[in-house]
Amino acid sequence: MQTQTIDAPRCASTHPHVASRISLPSVIYSLLLLFPGIAAFLFLYEEHDKSTTFSMALLAFGSIFIVYGLYRLLWKSKVLVYLPTGSVAEEQCLFFDLKYMSKLVDLLNKDSLSADTSVRCEDAGNVRMSVVLSADNRFAAVQLFQFVPYNYAPITPIRYYTEKEAAAVSAFLVGCKKKN
Repeated sequence: MQTQTIDAPRCASTHPHVASRISLPSVIYSLLLLFPGIAAFLFLYEEHDKSTTFSMALLAFGSIFIVYGLYRLLWKSKVLVYLPTGSVAEEQCLFFDLKYMSKLVDLLNKDSLSADTSVRCEDAGNVRMSVVLSADNRFAAVQLFQFVPYNYAPITPIRYYTEKEAAAVSAFLVGCKKKN
């Protein structure tokens, strides 16, 4: 069986009700980061003695703001949106001890994630659960990974949940985090 890893572009392209959209607040923040960088370069252009320490610091300051602003604008300004409700979806990663792997696989295969499970997440572990969950808890995508040397390899396919099942996934996440 071929499995795929959850990441924003694949998840958006594999489920018909999830799409990647541009986040207007993120674009505005990115543009606001560009202004100090551009202002620094304009001020540097007007400066007569360009070999001073102040000019070099201004050049570094402007470069950092412009590069970071462009990075945010080009790569970090998109969000996943669950189209039926317009809710933004975010990815979370939970880590579990290896002893919970078979139980987690069974829970996913039976679609029975709920808050009353005995599984608890940890700060780090050999099993990673990647979850894309909408803010209104009406959509969830879940995939399990196992750590093999130098990488997490998928052990389940992506499971999609909507409505009540997605709310159960959200309850599961809250429940396993509270047990820490």
